[in-house]
Amino acid sequence: MTNMLRKILLMARRDYLESVRTKAFIIGLVVAPILFGGGIFGVALMKKKPDLRDKRIAVLDRTGVVAGLLAQAAAEKNAKEAYDKVTHAQTAALYVLEAVAPAPGDPEEQRLALSNRVRSRELFAFLEIWPQALHPGQEIKAPARTVGYYTNAGGIDTTRNWLRDPLNRAVRSVQLAQLGVQGSHFEDLLTPVAIDPLSLLARDAKTGALQQAKKKDEVAEFVAPFGMVMLLTMIVMVGTAPMLSAVTEDKNQRIFEMLLGLATPMELMAARVLAALGRSLTSSAFYIVGALLVLEGMAMMGSVPLYLLPWFFVYLVADVIMLSSFAAALGAACNSPQDAQNLAVVLVAPIMIPFFVMMPVMTAPNGAMATVMSLFPPFTPVVMLLRQCMPMGVPAWQPWVGLAGVLVWTVGGTWVAARIFRVGILMQGQPPKLSEIVRWAWAG
Repeated sequence: MTNMLRKILLMARRDYLESVRTKAFIIGLVVAPILFGGGIFGVALMKKKPDLRDKRIAVLDRTGVVAGLLAQAAAEKNAKEAYDKVTHAQTAALYVLEAVAPAPGDPEEQRLALSNRVRSRELFAFLEIWPQALHPGQEIKAPARTVGYYTNAGGIDTTRNWLRDPLNRAVRSVQLAQLGVQGSHFEDLLTPVAIDPLSLLARDAKTGALQQAKKKDEVAEFVAPFGMVMLLTMIVMVGTAPMLSAVTEDKNQRIFEMLLGLATPMELMAARVLAALGRSLTSSAFYIVGALLVLEGMAMMGSVPLYLLPWFFVYLVADVIMLSSFAAALGAACNSPQDAQNLAVVLVAPIMIPFFVMMPVMTAPNGAMATVMSLFPPFTPVVMLLRQCMPMGVPAWQPWVGLAGVLVWTVGGTWVAARIFRVGILMQGQPPKLSEIVRWAWAG
């Protein structure tokens, strides 16, 4: 037993030092956070250098009373938000609304002419307001409409999102005026009431003092769980991704055939897994220290649930062992780097699928979907950590049940992977079929 452990540690130490000393590993430490956090930097860069071209919008107002109020709202927005309060430099695009009178004849021809102006970029969009907009509560028969917004802008259109509020305020103003309400009361009637998000009150267990509610920082509450899950995902992928191609490459070079005279297949795979775990822990120390320094510099340290760091490392170790053993088995079953690349999607699926459902989980962290996914072992590390980061937390028993499931899955998965690995590293020729891989796992 002692001799086996010594051989595993020696091989793991060799693989670990060989990998962390490479330029690829060092570059990966820098590139990975750029790739995962590139969107945040991109948003910050776009805010620093926004598109300042005027957004010209033609308003085809068939009511005859709404276009003027919209133009007034656009002028107020430009004055309040388009210029820096100190330097008076322009910081956002100006909204320029152009009132267009309905033309006699076929209305489709006028819409076509306005559409061509949008295509030629003379206009950003055009808005068509029908008389039915002043009576939105009435049943409207198809194909009649209330308001149409014509544009070729794709993705997230902030202009349409902005138009929604001033358009509704303008319509409500006209309706109130028709009912005889004086204009001096419009602001009180139309201005929405703000809802401040506050934390729960609590009583200090030691002093008995009442802790007052504080206004919650919704951005920080999103960044903290998202950041921890992204960090876990990034570290696990950096640590386990090289395993698949490395095992396949060593198999092609017949390195394992020489090593089998010194160690058993189980010892070889255990050494590989330990080396991957060492890489992941090394990169985690680098990233966590860097993240804490950044948060300290941004005065956001209080928003990070540091008490979850032990769970973070437990999930990290379990996830790396689980995926590394799986990668070793898949790599042993491959006969070429091309085969390994085709199976890379299968390897990263257990950690990327939870990453794609982050928003539904954050919306309802204790909902049925989030709870079931967090107790399903392949998804437990990411989903359970995400749920634990949310302010409402999770029932105390769920992390422990999830951890027990992960440990059972990891032990069972490692055992199955070792059986596939033992047969696969000596197989050459055509890549095995799925039925053959299942037979290796069952019969060894």
